[in-house]
Amino acid sequence: MSGTEDILETARAWRAEGEKVALATVVETWGSSPRPAGSRLAVTETGRLAGSVSGGCIEGAVADIARQVMQSGTPQLLDFGISDERAWEVGLACGGKLKVFVEPLA
Repeated sequence: MSGTEDILETARAWRAEGEKVALATVVETWGSSPRPAGSRLAVTETGRLAGSVSGGCIEGAVADIARQVMQSGTPQLLDFGISDERAWEVGLACGGKLKVFVEPLA
């Protein structure tokens, strides 16, 4: 099983346990990005995580938005970008840009 399949299986298992779950997927990258398009992060309402969309503070921001998406039921497209000069400060060590789609799982 690939990493993506593992994350989806984990998300399915959490849903079967009665947890609310959101799935975040990297949909676009530009320049240097720590994770490629297609990378995923599953998040539960209780704070469990599986996978990764970037690491650093971006991961925390995505998890926070994922919890909001679970509450509202409305997907969001997040856009992160940073100059090379500030990259280390915010957790994107390579600079670059990425878009992450966050959706609730039903």
